[in-house]
Amino acid sequence: MQKILVANRGEIALRVMRSAREMGIKTVAVYSDADRNALHVRYADEAVHIGAAPSNQSYLVGEKIIAACLKTGAQGIHPGYGFLSENAAFARMVADAGLILIGPSAQAMEVMGNKLSAKAAAMKYNIPMVPGTEEAITDIAEAKRRAVEVGFPILIKAAAGGGGKGMRIVDGEADFEEQMQLAVSEATSAFGDGSVFIERYVSSPRHIEIQVLGDTHGNIVHLFERDCSVQRRHQKVIEEAPSKVLTPQIREQMGKCAVDVARSVNYTGAGTVEFIMDDNLNFYFLEMNTRLQVEHPVTELITGIDLVKEQIRIARGEAISFKQEDLQIRGHAIELRVYAEDPANNFLPDIGTLQTYITPKGAGVRVDDGFEQGMEIPIYYDPMIAKLITYGKDRTEAIERMVRAIDEYKITGITTTLAFGRFVMEHEAFTSGNFDTHFVKKYFTPDVLQTGNEQEAGIAAILMEQLLGQKNITATSIAATETSNWVKNRSRL
Repeated sequence: MQKILVANRGEIALRVMRSAREMGIKTVAVYSDADRNALHVRYADEAVHIGAAPSNQSYLVGEKIIAACLKTGAQGIHPGYGFLSENAAFARMVADAGLILIGPSAQAMEVMGNKLSAKAAAMKYNIPMVPGTEEAITDIAEAKRRAVEVGFPILIKAAAGGGGKGMRIVDGEADFEEQMQLAVSEATSAFGDGSVFIERYVSSPRHIEIQVLGDTHGNIVHLFERDCSVQRRHQKVIEEAPSKVLTPQIREQMGKCAVDVARSVNYTGAGTVEFIMDDNLNFYFLEMNTRLQVEHPVTELITGIDLVKEQIRIARGEAISFKQEDLQIRGHAIELRVYAEDPANNFLPDIGTLQTYITPKGAGVRVDDGFEQGMEIPIYYDPMIAKLITYGKDRTEAIERMVRAIDEYKITGITTTLAFGRFVMEHEAFTSGNFDTHFVKKYFTPDVLQTGNEQEAGIAAILMEQLLGQKNITATSIAATETSNWVKNRSRL
């Protein structure tokens, strides 16, 4: 492949294009009306307009992607994540057009895209499963009987779902029917498939995932784990590698299980096998994501492997460029998803213009983004602005660098999750590693950010007074606002 089309937008499009350029491969961008002036459009060697701003008129229209590829002479398509990245019908369209999808087969997508068929495939290799049903259930009376057998609390989950949609926790038999109806309705609305299944609810789970790579020569390796337990609305906000709680023995066991899950569908390309882990460190298969993950940079930093380059090489028919025994964990990496969201208002999107946008720099800091100062955050797409990733020789240094990087990241015009990220980095539960997927529910309230904002406002007011020469800063006034060490030292100059 001498030229590839990146069927995505924003930071992931840029991320893929940069690795392709290093490999001497030309790139084609596609863009909607909303992204006409986007950075990925400017960065690519060529760009093709594919429609109106709504994704169902542009980035989700496979025919337009294929047409753009044929028009520009690109031989392969990298789908990034989201949009068409796990769409089996699109994968078949790509193959039928004589093009190469930089990703797994349509069959692997279909099997792993449904949680029930994914469980069936994994069970062939005796992968640990959460107790529950092995098939879809639609009859409420039968579902209730099975729920009683499994034991409450139970989790009703959409078979075709993800992102927390079509999911309901049921604490007792009395609430079951209502929650079952709600789960089926939501699954039908979100995925066009109302089938659900039942699992025992793991009350204090950690979300641990294993990165895998497979090639067309039968080689499959894992690149260790990522801990993605800090979530809001069942979606990840902070990820790290490696996990604070895994022992070398458990890591080896989970890695083998992940490889076996990939082997069950002859997986090729990059994928992620996800597990939940209880407070006794027992782990259970959750699902497989048949694409590159948002959080892949933390794996790249601790292994030194460029996952996008490996994806491209595998799609070209090459063998994986390393063996399992060649891999080892070096240091620690943490990623914060910087969203245009208001954490103080239930993380609701806060769309607007980036009036100020200055990214942090320095040792151990990586920013994957697709915006610059003055640009608008479009209302049509996911509100993620950037991924802020820090790396250190150990977890403590990675956390310290994340706090420093958050402080240096300057964004005005919209509210972001930066302050929330700082709150997490400094919370005892996170620094100790004693946390689970309920971190936000247990520890976060809007007032913790309000306190920080008030202190910052006090510091700003004092500095402004000094600059305007209205009055001198006294030690008493500084102490009253609980200022940073920077301000205290500044006052002595």
